[in-house]
Amino acid sequence: MKIAQRFATALFAASMLAATGCASTDNRSSTGEYLDDTVITAKVKASIFNEPTLKASEINVETYKGDVQLSGFVADPMDATKAVEIARGVKGVTSVKNDVRVK
Repeated sequence: MKIAQRFATALFAASMLAATGCASTDNRSSTGEYLDDTVITAKVKASIFNEPTLKASEINVETYKGDVQLSGFVADPMDATKAVEIARGVKGVTSVKNDVRVK
């Protein structure tokens, strides 16, 4: 019985250390935040792709802790504005930085 209890305690301690290793810092996101950001990026890209007036290949999307950054080059200033509106409409997006340039 004592061996099982010690094993359980050691397993619990190891799991706590592993969970602490996955925690976020100021300049690094946690595993969960990284996955959330990946999902947000995919949703924003899909939304831009589904907008017939935008060329999805011209707009790059990056996400860090819910903050979306759009970059790239478009032909019309309205395309950049539309991309920002679409990104803001995606669930989980906390802010949008627009670095899209007009060619």
